[in-house]
Amino acid sequence: MSRYEFPIALQLYSVRNELKADFEGTLKKVKELGYDGVEFAGLYGHGAEEVKALCDKYNLVPISAHVPLADMMKDPDLIRVYKQIGCAYVVIPYLPEDQRPGQPKFEEVIKNAKVLAEKAKAAGMKLCYHNHDFEFVKIGGEYAIDILYREVPDLMPQFDTCWVKVGGENPAAYLRKYAGRQEITHLKDFVGSKSENMYALIGIDENEKKESADKFELRPLGKGVQNFPEILDAAKEIGIKWVVVEQDEPSMGKTPMECAEISIAYLKSIF
Repeated sequence: MSRYEFPIALQLYSVRNELKADFEGTLKKVKELGYDGVEFAGLYGHGAEEVKALCDKYNLVPISAHVPLADMMKDPDLIRVYKQIGCAYVVIPYLPEDQRPGQPKFEEVIKNAKVLAEKAKAAGMKLCYHNHDFEFVKIGGEYAIDILYREVPDLMPQFDTCWVKVGGENPAAYLRKYAGRQEITHLKDFVGSKSENMYALIGIDENEKKESADKFELRPLGKGVQNFPEILDAAKEIGIKWVVVEQDEPSMGKTPMECAEISIAYLKSIF
């Protein structure tokens, strides 16, 4: 019997340029690599019915979608578009700098998340929040990420295990902290440490002979510092339903699709 039995999805932002060039061909390739499902980050001009049909054609489960908070507030019907595709979750993926903890608009984020959680529930979906490291700053002695989840009880965590670690906390411990409140989590590997240009996510040029030891770089799973058996043990313990592979930028001289292939091969090797 396998140690882990999670279905594995790919966050399609990882292969966004491939999707723009060949939407259907990219979904086909993702399935061929062994992924069970996909998480969207835009539809690149394709309609809900078409995308649903393609997921059905290639036997990919459309589990969720990353949709900017501002876009959902401007057009709440976006939530129903992803419901039509078959997604069970819609996810706030990122906060612009003026909306982050410590900035005046963070309170507005909390207010809007409450509104969107209700709209998602009305559509038969669940609203999640995908963290980075900037939520791990303290406000009144408490992490902002914890304030957000306390203030919006219907908001589900979608912990990005890379950014939890970069934020200074143990990913497995944070999964357990919110046991019973989460169903999907992001698996992401990295090397290096927190830096000012971290969000540029620029990979190391392997032709360079020397690199700073603390250069931040995203990596395929198993090629960085993350302890995935520990993370997956916690995920299994708390009943996570899906694990999602994400690598915002390729590295190690590999293409985005090659990175996705390395990541799923690593997961299957430890499953």
